Amino acid sequence: MNDFWTTVRNMGWNLTHRLGIVDIIDILIVAIIIYELLQLTRHTRGSALLKGLFLMFVIVLLSSLLGLVSLNWLLTSVLQYGAIVLVILFQPELRKALERMGRSRLITKGKHANSDEERELIISEIIQTIQDLSRRRVGALIVFEQKTGLQDVIETGTQMDAAISAPLLENIFEPNTPLHDGAVVIRDDQIKAAACILPLAEASGVSRELGTRHRAGIGITENTDAIVLIVSEETGIASMARDGVLTRPLTMDMLRDVLNDIYSGQTTRLAAFLKSFGRRKEGAEA
Repeated sequence: MNDFWTTVRNMGWNLTHRLGIVDIIDILIVAIIIYELLQLTRHTRGSALLKGLFLMFVIVLLSSLLGLVSLNWLLTSVLQYGAIVLVILFQPELRKALERMGRSRLITKGKHANSDEERELIISEIIQTIQDLSRRRVGALIVFEQKTGLQDVIETGTQMDAAISAPLLENIFEPNTPLHDGAVVIRDDQIKAAACILPLAEASGVSRELGTRHRAGIGITENTDAIVLIVSEETGIASMARDGVLTRPLTMDMLRDVLNDIYSGQTTRLAAFLKSFGRRKEGAEA
């Protein structure tokens, strides 16, 4: 721990005596990393852990200044393995950060249908499915894989590798059939699997009125960039989950814009609004 405080003092001396362009860039990079870490842990259990770690550092500093030897020794011993502790405590946030880096446009390519005709056909089939299921009040959970791979989710269900069609999707979700309970995962222009198991939402702000289907739809979007369409079997209302936020109700015009966003790779005005709305809503609930 003495090495840590020596490093801090050296950094302070360097900042006040020989600050250069490289040092400024270095500071900005560290500041951005800290800011992104705070953004990732916001509204999660990690935010409380981060505050606790910060408080512990303050106590260690005060105990050193006040000469509280026993307390300083105890906290210093805990912080000796700080890197390992951070990895254990912030595993979900670190995973989310790495996934976000992996979804960078510099690394991955946008997904879209091969042609306008193919895209329109897929969109029409999905809209027809949502309309029919909503009218008949048949529950549905459809997950669209984006840049984050969902192979682990696909492996929990029954693999299909089938072309997207309204009759097939409606038949999958028909009550009392083998595949109706669970989620369908769509990758590009194929139904990859049905009856998949999704993680439930962790956010404490999820309404108690929502059932397991909605909580599962929100849950998969909390840790991935997947887009989920949900049909309630109680009300027939269509919803969309994206970035951990539920948009409800979802009109057919809104649904078409969202599907255009998925298959054209171009963000429509409505899709951009839904994203910003979700961020504003998340901030308001904080």
